[in-house]
Amino acid sequence: MKTVKEVSRVTGVSVRALHHYDAIGLLKPTRVTEAGYRLYDEEALRRLQSILLFRELGFALKDIRNILDSPDFDPMEALERQIGLLELQRQRLDRIIAHARKIQKTGGISMDFTSYDRTDLDRYAAQAREKWESTPAYREFEQKNDGKEKREQTADAEALMTIFTRMGAIRNRDPGSAEAQELVKELRGCITERYYTCTREILRCLGQMYAAGDEMTENIDRAGGPGTAEFAHKAIEIYCAD
Repeated sequence: MKTVKEVSRVTGVSVRALHHYDAIGLLKPTRVTEAGYRLYDEEALRRLQSILLFRELGFALKDIRNILDSPDFDPMEALERQIGLLELQRQRLDRIIAHARKIQKTGGISMDFTSYDRTDLDRYAAQAREKWESTPAYREFEQKNDGKEKREQTADAEALMTIFTRMGAIRNRDPGSAEAQELVKELRGCITERYYTCTREILRCLGQMYAAGDEMTENIDRAGGPGTAEFAHKAIEIYCAD
């Protein structure tokens, strides 16, 4: 675990920025001590690494949060696309540098402004956003959530937490038991009804997120007791393997 100051020192991100990331839900600390100190584990630092790459590419913080929280987000696929965008960015900078040196050498004004063209870079970035933010699941979530009042959103969250509370009551049993598997089925149905169509692939990704050790894990364990998130993850893996 690293403190917010240690994370700031090794990444170059200011403490103020890290506090802001926490406030907007972009990067939550793994846990907060009784004294109020934010602590970050390796999983949080991996998320920060993705954030910094997206920031380098000019993505807005809100867009980055939506991308990282998308149920279809694949870190390795995202990294491949980030590298592609960075390479296009480097090629564009190389052209601009060459153009600037030409001006320096001739001492005149060059009327060739093609090196400043961002068409390819912007098109690739748009395709990346389309991939990450416009998945069927994300669009369905947006449609279902649009116009919902606060009490409805709270009811949706409480419905999920109720299922996790029931999972917590059996968390010391076999995650492959009929009772546990029935709860996973109920969880999947709840997500589909209230958020988006929960395919087995999405459910498996959610299960991995539940046990990742971040705020989501804490909320689930708070609802069902310590170990509930890990139990849910194991039960989901068994369900999705069938």
